[in-house]
Amino acid sequence: MTEGVKTLMTPAPWLRRMAALLYDLLIVLALQLVVGLLVQLALQARLVAVQGGHAHVPVPYQVLQFMVVCGYFVLSWWRGGQTIGARAWSLCVVDAHGRAPGLPRALLRAAIAALPLLALSLGFVASVQAALIGVLVLWVIDNASALVITNRRTLHDWVSGSRLVRLSGG
Repeated sequence: MTEGVKTLMTPAPWLRRMAALLYDLLIVLALQLVVGLLVQLALQARLVAVQGGHAHVPVPYQVLQFMVVCGYFVLSWWRGGQTIGARAWSLCVVDAHGRAPGLPRALLRAAIAALPLLALSLGFVASVQAALIGVLVLWVIDNASALVITNRRTLHDWVSGSRLVRLSGG
């Protein structure tokens, strides 16, 4: 949060959260495309191998893409409490004192928010559909918790000691 901007510490409404997340998903998609292009250029378009009709993406590339997404959110929260989507919807992530979260808190918030992605591992033992349903169910549980936890906090807010608030005047 920038200096001089005051917040009433009003919890962010759920629909604003989702709208900001949609904006951020567009930013994340753009980042993923740029990183993918750069890696493809560096590897001369030999990143994805097709074997038996299935595409195989190397684990190091998947880890790189995961780090890019987490880096976007962590740096945004740490450097001012706002992602591009949060800025567009006048939202801000703050700690208990109303300041942008420190790096450890931002990292913890990102780690907890990313936990639903662990369900993707179901794709190795079950089906892709089971993995995607698992991600969706865990994501809904995390974000729907903002409807019941005090001050409309998600699980990743609660665990990290942060909260998403609406800025005054927004």
